[in-house]
Amino acid sequence: MKVVVVEWMSLDGVVQAPGAPDEDPSGDFAHGGWHLRWFDDTSRQWVVDNLNAAGGFLFGRKTYERFAAHWPHVTGPERVVAEPLNSKPKYVVSSTLSAPAWSGSSVLPDLPAVAALTKSDEGELHVIGSAQLATALLAEDLVDELRLMVDPVRLGGGKRIWPADGGLQSFALTRCTPTSTGALLLHYARAQG
Repeated sequence: MKVVVVEWMSLDGVVQAPGAPDEDPSGDFAHGGWHLRWFDDTSRQWVVDNLNAAGGFLFGRKTYERFAAHWPHVTGPERVVAEPLNSKPKYVVSSTLSAPAWSGSSVLPDLPAVAALTKSDEGELHVIGSAQLATALLAEDLVDELRLMVDPVRLGGGKRIWPADGGLQSFALTRCTPTSTGALLLHYARAQG
């Protein structure tokens, strides 16, 4: 499976707490919920298209627990997002979670288990949010593609996905779609060589 990291990101690379003020206030992060004002019809469709393209989802424990508490109970217009999340396989990378409650979920104990999973099947395995996991996957060169919605805002601090390991990785831009809000929908594939 191809590992695809999907993130909502500020111009200065912050991915922390894009969806809600209480999502992740760690490190005294004061800008929770910063992302939603940049959504438009184009970006909403981009989210749905990405969810439908995924063969499965890969989460860190914290994002998994937040999603598992919300998406199985969604009705109404958000159902278009909930359906692929609820129906497709979900993998949570955790050494502390033993019995995931969200239907279709499995626990992977570590990154070698993720690497083994990627060799076992075709399709796309999407990492949504899960900044710590995305960082670890990038550091281990396990990311095949990045899909980023980059919003025209600087947050000045917060969690980022880029490893501080001194490593060099190149990605090739494969798609760039501007939105009506000034955000960019960017697709990058890992560059060969």
